Amino acid sequence: MGFNRSFKRGLLAAGLLTAGGVMASDNALLEAVRNGQLQPVRELIAQGAPLDDRDPDGSSPLLLATRGNQVEIARALIEAGADVNRKNLMQDSPYLLAGASGHDEILKLTLAHGADLKSTNRYGGTALIPACERGHETTVGLLIAAGVDLDHVNRLGWTCLLEAILLSDGGPAHQRIVSRLIAAGADLNLPDRAGISPLRHAEQRGQEAIAKLLREAGAS
Repeated sequence: MGFNRSFKRGLLAAGLLTAGGVMASDNALLEAVRNGQLQPVRELIAQGAPLDDRDPDGSSPLLLATRGNQVEIARALIEAGADVNRKNLMQDSPYLLAGASGHDEILKLTLAHGADLKSTNRYGGTALIPACERGHETTVGLLIAAGVDLDHVNRLGWTCLLEAILLSDGGPAHQRIVSRLIAAGADLNLPDRAGISPLRHAEQRGQEAIAKLLREAGAS
């Protein structure tokens, strides 16, 4: 990769190039993203740096940017063609991680650039399931609007509705998420592997507000 003088100065200032003109890292783009250095990222992209190289954990520059919620760096990488579905060894992709983490601006970018709505994480869950579990209400709305399967069952035997109940305290954020799922047409009676319905779980856990929402929507 050949560098012009101004580009070299930028890399030197960022600590990505030695005084002898040798790259200070095997993958300067990964290093620049890891350090949150937007301008070097842009310069490296312009010079043709590989967008989808991986670190030892299998994480791409875009996945690192997503993990740190570095929106402008993620935007630069995505608009340059970085793969929003490339997974690391833990089966996280930029799209899946943005959804699970509630990083909505990056999630919007991935949805606009080919996110695979059917892709699943290491638990066999779609992006919607952890978003519901963690109470990311706006994220849930984005994923519902994008068309993610409301009734997908993960390897634990749970849907997004079940996770919103089983892995939460039933507070206001999760109540609003359950309301969104009801309005979107989620199957309210899909049970877990033991045959226990979402309504019964809510009742057993003392989540009366959620139980009331489910009963009023016709759950049994």
